[in-house]
Amino acid sequence: MGTAPDGETVELRVHGVSGAAAEVILDHPIVVRVAGDRHAGFYRPRPGTGAAGGATSGVAVEAYRWGALTAGAAVRSALMLLLLPFMLGNLTIWLRPTSTDRYGLLGALCRLLAGTLTAAFVLSMIGVTLNLVGWQCVPYHQCRAGRPYLSWLVALPMGPRLALLALIPLLALRVIWAIGAHSARAFEGFTPSGPRPEHAETAHSLSAPGFWDDERTTAWLRQIHLGIGAGTLNASLLVAVSGRHGPVGPLLFDAAVGLVGLCAALLWLPTPTSGAQARRGQRLLLATTVVLTVLSVGYAALTRDVQLVVGQLPGYEGTTAGLVAAQGILLVALAVVTFLRQRAALPEGGRPFLRGLGTPIVAAASVSVAAAFTATLVFRVADELDRGSIPDPIRPNPPGVGPLDPPVAYWWAALAGLAALLILAVSAAATLLLSRRRRHRLAERIIEQDYPQAPPPAAPRVSAVRKTIARSHITEDLGPMLIAFFVISSLGLATLVLDLFGVGPTEAAARFTRHHSADALLAAYVTDAGIWIVSLLVIGLMIIGYRSYRSTETRRLVAVLWDLGTFWPRAVHPFAPPCYAARAVPELAKRVAALTAQGPVVISGHSHGSVLTAATILQLPPTVLCRVALLTHGSPLHRLYARLYPAYLGGQTLCALGERLDWRWRNLWRATDPIGGPIFDDRHRGAPPPCGTPAAESVDVRLRDPRDVTVDPADTVPPPVERHWPYHTQAEYQAAVRELVDLTGHAQGGSANDAP
Repeated sequence: MGTAPDGETVELRVHGVSGAAAEVILDHPIVVRVAGDRHAGFYRPRPGTGAAGGATSGVAVEAYRWGALTAGAAVRSALMLLLLPFMLGNLTIWLRPTSTDRYGLLGALCRLLAGTLTAAFVLSMIGVTLNLVGWQCVPYHQCRAGRPYLSWLVALPMGPRLALLALIPLLALRVIWAIGAHSARAFEGFTPSGPRPEHAETAHSLSAPGFWDDERTTAWLRQIHLGIGAGTLNASLLVAVSGRHGPVGPLLFDAAVGLVGLCAALLWLPTPTSGAQARRGQRLLLATTVVLTVLSVGYAALTRDVQLVVGQLPGYEGTTAGLVAAQGILLVALAVVTFLRQRAALPEGGRPFLRGLGTPIVAAASVSVAAAFTATLVFRVADELDRGSIPDPIRPNPPGVGPLDPPVAYWWAALAGLAALLILAVSAAATLLLSRRRRHRLAERIIEQDYPQAPPPAAPRVSAVRKTIARSHITEDLGPMLIAFFVISSLGLATLVLDLFGVGPTEAAARFTRHHSADALLAAYVTDAGIWIVSLLVIGLMIIGYRSYRSTETRRLVAVLWDLGTFWPRAVHPFAPPCYAARAVPELAKRVAALTAQGPVVISGHSHGSVLTAATILQLPPTVLCRVALLTHGSPLHRLYARLYPAYLGGQTLCALGERLDWRWRNLWRATDPIGGPIFDDRHRGAPPPCGTPAAESVDVRLRDPRDVTVDPADTVPPPVERHWPYHTQAEYQAAVRELVDLTGHAQGGSANDAP
């Protein structure tokens, strides 16, 4: 049986994304929690109510439900949509081609780019409060008419008015800090089992002790980003109110710029290795930020002779253009460094996924999403203030209304967003069309292998299965579409020259084309379309957030995004949603260690749960590993994660995982599964199995899906195409559990015989 004499053999199931209920995981209607809490717990069928669905004889089934860590709280799921750019920014460092980072260059570039995301968020709030409301609306009678919530501000001189409005960006900065911090407190705090590494970003393997403990790094980065946000606000406020008189304003401005520069320099450096040193640095930086912010806001409140200049808040246009330029330079630098690193790490004859540009592609996505959020916020507020008009340089508002003109950078962002959406749609269609023949040839080979003698009446069923297999292999063809997105983002950098000089799309069309007025008007309409399309996408995202507050199903849909995006520690952006694996991995490791004290444990991971189980096994000590086996099914470990995260879940890590378990590992997969796939067996693609050992060839077990294309005599319909779920209902699943239990029993017996 392979069961320890002093206890029971346990099959521990770990679900994938979307927060499946414990009843679904166990395939049993009545369950009871035996460990953990409401956020993440371990469940079994209630005693006396029968065995779990798909249970193997003599094996107790337990389920680990961790989905509530990302889908449990309605408010958390809704509000964390606001953190999407920060989440994407945090992913950039984990997509690098190799875990070694010479001179820490790649990590520094990712952290600096993350810092610009925080600055962009604060600048968007400044654009709404100080620029549009305080500077471009309140001084004009027609803009504030009929708006008592704004008209009272006209009684305040410009300096006190801007100082009061500056409290809103500070509050917004505190809110996004609180969203992530509150969510982290809900399920983090699991202390590492061993000594902490310097920081997770520099750890070369998921097996490093304390890899998942990001508390110190996040606390350090949080103070730095607070300094960046507050420094950006202080500098913008002081430029508007300082003027040319008195030395105090310029001195405070220099101090605010110096604070931003100091924070940028700290982002270039790794997290301090000493906890005491990091805490002292945090306290000093926080004190400096608070004192400088109080002085800046106080100086603005006491300044009453501010000269009103028609147009935008002084310095705001240049600041936004400079920020966009900095982001463009950082994206180019990231692409160059990543490309050089992946070429050095690429095995001979290898072809990297996304051409090895995963880091800059996701970085470009984070910048694009942030630009969409900020442009939507500024344009929609401007649209509301000017009562439905969309003014631009060739269609200005009447003098009494106020200019209400957003920065040129946001006009270019809207136009670039429209171009990116069109190119993405075209590249997606072209990719699917060009790959169609290859996918259908692959599907035909699988059909011939699985159903060589299908009767003629089953031809429609065979055709449907063939199409399902072909559609399931679209995943491998997403790379060109994402590369096209990065190329378009890079080409958008050509607008930086015009952006820095304050030339928008309509002005550029008016200056540099033959038919000045007609081309300028066309450019204005195209830009307006881009603004509305980008705005509708962002508003749609907000609607999903609202629905996630009211609907459990929508909340689970949103949680899929967080399950995939918040798996990794926050090593780059502290305002990203917290890493749920910081609890899930240590908690799983602790439970597995407790269960193995009683008998063998087969850890069964489905879909993304297989990634969690792999990370857990890499953290287990050898004394526990000898009683552990791994069963993965519908697993994206090789198909997605090894290709997207080669530095941490690449071929070497998967081979090391098998060796740790002495190859007590089986992976079930289907050709119809759009997510899961083989770990080592790529023979249907013509690639040899890795790891240099025949044991690796026994890991992958392909299941025929459907089981047959004809109707069973005892049934009324053909067997269903099950694709990604379920696997535990198949006889091959129980056979794999039984085999792994026996192998674990033999390994345990061998360890006992080897003991002195």
